[in-house]
Amino acid sequence: MSRHTRGRVTGKHRLLLLLGLLLSLGFVLTTLVSYYVSKNGIHRAIVESELPLTSDNIYSEIQKDLIRPVFIASMMAGDTFLRDWVLRSERDVPALTKFLGEVRSRYGTFTSFFVSERTRNYYHPDGLLRKVSEDNPQDSWYFRVRRLDEPYEINVDTDTRSRDTLTVFINYRVYDYDGGLMGVTGVGLTVDTVRKLLAGYQQRYQRSVYFVDQQGKVVLFGEAPWHGAGRLDEVEGLRDIAPAMLAAESGSFQYRSNGREYLLNVRYVPEMKWFLVVEKVEDDALADIRRTLYINLCLCVLITLATVYLASLTLDRYQLRLEKMATTDRLTGLLNRHAFEIMMVQTLADARRARQSLSAILFDIDHFKALNDRHGHLAGDRMIEHVSGLIRASLRESDLACRWGGEEFLLVLRDCREADALVLADTIRRRIADCPLPTIGEALAVTISAGVTTWRAEDTPETLVERADQALYAAKHDGRNCSRAA
Repeated sequence: MSRHTRGRVTGKHRLLLLLGLLLSLGFVLTTLVSYYVSKNGIHRAIVESELPLTSDNIYSEIQKDLIRPVFIASMMAGDTFLRDWVLRSERDVPALTKFLGEVRSRYGTFTSFFVSERTRNYYHPDGLLRKVSEDNPQDSWYFRVRRLDEPYEINVDTDTRSRDTLTVFINYRVYDYDGGLMGVTGVGLTVDTVRKLLAGYQQRYQRSVYFVDQQGKVVLFGEAPWHGAGRLDEVEGLRDIAPAMLAAESGSFQYRSNGREYLLNVRYVPEMKWFLVVEKVEDDALADIRRTLYINLCLCVLITLATVYLASLTLDRYQLRLEKMATTDRLTGLLNRHAFEIMMVQTLADARRARQSLSAILFDIDHFKALNDRHGHLAGDRMIEHVSGLIRASLRESDLACRWGGEEFLLVLRDCREADALVLADTIRRRIADCPLPTIGEALAVTISAGVTTWRAEDTPETLVERADQALYAAKHDGRNCSRAA
């Protein structure tokens, strides 16, 4: 093997090694960037959409399933029968117990009750149970409700009738026709019933759902929250954001505990005077894209090896073809039509995904054939270079420009509305009219016509350019040296 051949082989190996390294680096970087973009996208989707939507759905169902007893208690407190019965000195006890029993059976509550302020009698669907007393700790709820500024409270306590049954009570104050306190009435739901509702929400939405009161105490849940704590300030990470959670009526929050990221949405439920917390482990949501990351990295290795192998077989065959692949127009330095069409497809896809406006402008030099016939093709080429330079100087880095035909130029403007595109088209048109091409003997001045259109959701590159061409035809028809919109 000659020294020249050995040098060429060594150079080829170096090239293949460099290609393999670049491919590996590119694949890895692309995969990692895609991973982090997807991760951030999932994070935003959870914080901005999933958790708030779940919270809204659960809140709507809570209004139906849990807040309904509040309205039942409100109805009882405003019922004229109950108030008239008390004003008649509570004589007909069976009538009241029948009323309480009908409320319990009709609305499916666990219990219903009334406590009289005058006699301190505690009435139940089964009759008069006992008298409440300030000396009895189990009656402290009644005297607490008497001092409330609000008309009612929601309280978790054991039922007087069934001491082993934990119950969610809605305690509602009853007033006479003059505004005087007559007592407290309400209904109760067993905590097991409420927990089953919350557990159903958790299984349906695959989120942790629980309630906390205004002091940060976990008061109600379906399946126990992952942290198992009774208060927010007992949980690492969560204690740092607890004050902000309890100070806001709604919001999204994030914290880290035990090496895991947690996302949660908080919403204040004024009817219950509790905060609804919907929580999700971010790591669980990322499990699929992590698996995809590992698969992609393995594929990167395989694809890199396959690419390097194929490149070693086809390098010589395709070398000339690669050298001939040019992305720019030789005369103007703008994108050539082939490269522009490829980038235009991606640009339209980006605009569709980001829901951004996008406009296209098609320019044509007026009377260009006459300029060629009079001054020659060399002057025509210089004029095309001159016009393309003025167009390029008027664009942003994000805009696309190409030489579309002999004397035609096509622009695609990202994040640009039709009205702004018309303004730009007129600006470029006036600039070209005011800047003649200096030549030996005389300066050559030309004008251009412009067709402007804006992207529509159903557009393809072909339909977008077709509309711009129709608008250009209208500008030519209206006398040239003007801009028209499709």
